[in-house]
Amino acid sequence: MTEKSAARLVKRSSRSASRGALNVTRQDGAPAGAPVRALPEPGPRDMRALASERYGSALSETLLMASRDGVTFKRWNEAFIRPGPEREGTWNYGHLFGGWHLVETKSALAGAPNELSIYATESYLTGHSSILRRYTLRLDGFVSVEAPLSGGEVITKPVSFRGRHLELNFATSAAGSVRVEIQDLDGKPLPGFALDDCSQIFGDAIGRPVTWTKGSDVRAIAGRPVRLRLELKDAHLFAFQFRD
Repeated sequence: MTEKSAARLVKRSSRSASRGALNVTRQDGAPAGAPVRALPEPGPRDMRALASERYGSALSETLLMASRDGVTFKRWNEAFIRPGPEREGTWNYGHLFGGWHLVETKSALAGAPNELSIYATESYLTGHSSILRRYTLRLDGFVSVEAPLSGGEVITKPVSFRGRHLELNFATSAAGSVRVEIQDLDGKPLPGFALDDCSQIFGDAIGRPVTWTKGSDVRAIAGRPVRLRLELKDAHLFAFQFRD
């Protein structure tokens, strides 16, 4: 994790690449009547295979690619959105072709923070029309550091920052917690910012300020390289950011 990070999704079909959500189509070369027939709707698969074997046997899902500059991307080959439970309109060619870009939308839960929406197709080439399904993700919720109730720690690389407060995007259980220590480059806690000075943080928020015994103001140590030591108990930490 760093002071501030950003991720971008890109879309890639079997023929072209452009910005948006990433879709990778896998062609296993299985002939008609092979194990793919165990998946939903074997009849429509056979009909699509008459036009192209690919349409009847290929499967697709959504992967994640991220970039910090929009030029160089890293791709994770594990599925970001899997085809999910087997049912009509799923596990086929064109399933989970995601729309370009993530969209920040309001939550369906009153009072909850905004979320990220990913729109993807379903029932592609299976009937008279396709279905558009919405998937949601918390803001900056692509990855997290997590620990069990017995606890765990992570120490960041050196960071330099500007800002008044350190805010966390995190989620804990009712019994869980997060605490933060700010260290110098030698691993020694800065006065007033030791782990024992930090109040336990618990709940589920995308921007909770961290407080120590003397408060939450960190401007006195802004501009110098520091490390963060984060203690987690039955908690997920998605992101942190220094803000005014």
